Amino acid sequence: MELGIFDVREWQTMVNLSTGRKVEYDSPMVRLVKKVMAQHPYPGDFEMMGNQWVTDLALELVRNYDPGFVFLSYSQPYFAIRFNPMAPEKWQALVDNALTEAQRFIEESGFIPIIVGSGDMIPVEGYMDVSGLDGLAVCSPWSAHYEGVFHPSERDLEYVKSLSGLQRLVYREEFIRELGGKPSDKDRVPDWVLVAREGFTFKGMQSSLRPLARIPAHNQFIPVYSKLGPIKTITDVSPLIEENLKTHKVALIMVEGIGVKDFTLPFTPVVNGFSWYTYEPGESQFLALTTGQHQFFNYPPGLQYWPDDNENKPYPFSGYFNHLDENALGFRYNGRSIAVGNRSMLMHATSGADIALECFARNLYNHGTMAAILREKEFKEVSRSLL
Repeated sequence: MELGIFDVREWQTMVNLSTGRKVEYDSPMVRLVKKVMAQHPYPGDFEMMGNQWVTDLALELVRNYDPGFVFLSYSQPYFAIRFNPMAPEKWQALVDNALTEAQRFIEESGFIPIIVGSGDMIPVEGYMDVSGLDGLAVCSPWSAHYEGVFHPSERDLEYVKSLSGLQRLVYREEFIRELGGKPSDKDRVPDWVLVAREGFTFKGMQSSLRPLARIPAHNQFIPVYSKLGPIKTITDVSPLIEENLKTHKVALIMVEGIGVKDFTLPFTPVVNGFSWYTYEPGESQFLALTTGQHQFFNYPPGLQYWPDDNENKPYPFSGYFNHLDENALGFRYNGRSIAVGNRSMLMHATSGADIALECFARNLYNHGTMAAILREKEFKEVSRSLL
């Protein structure tokens, strides 16, 4: 049974992660996770202390669970700069803080790291309003580049082609063909995929309700720090880690909001997508890192989430995820594994780790912390200092 544990500072509760129904369960692993959660409340998505929170929780689990694979996400810089105009010196302080916390984890844990920046963030130049189409235009609150349109009319075609911020209009068959999809992917891809020019984004159903200060650039390359071996493209990361896990303890560390312009560690520029498609920070980029496979069709632009949006939806606390990808590193690795990050849902839904600890925040509202225990494994006696 996959368990979900929630901590809201005053109380904790536990559910069956796949059904969302409340359960009662006890084990050494459950007690360990509950103790860690109770001692480390989440500061909030905009707070710089959120990066320290990631390191502190990860080190607690390393000391007490002794994993061989760790997946961390330091996402505070991404949230902070996306919604808050800031001076260059303040932004540099956020970058330095996140990378310093990542290095603190490495120094205190002894893990060999691969550190990945999600890509540069740039100022918003303009918006394209797609709310008045005859068809249904579906955005994502966390996507700036892509928009899906269902059942468009001829009038919609004229309007869309007139948008000065539009870079590309891709028809469903073209999207599937150019990105290597299968005929079965047709049901998940919208009739049209709209691609914004760099600096432009969409306004429509599901788009961000908050004013945006910056959005991801069209990051054809992202920075990757690694001493484990050569990496040319984002999908090289997972198999390289898997090979090295045979002999080393390895940490995959994502630092979101930081690209080649701001990454202060020695890095290799790594291809961040395929053909014309570039990954933005989010589920597809995370899954490309952890599975070693391109992720264009599981969660395509304009995802039709509503057929699953009912009381019987699998994994109801996992957002639009309705399954956990068993190609993720944590599932493929036979040893113990953990994931910790201030990115809600993505830590447990994309890592496959035995234990995933993450903020339980939705649209920047801080509801506490969430843990997912995907499988129970034996581990050595925990430290007396924690329990």
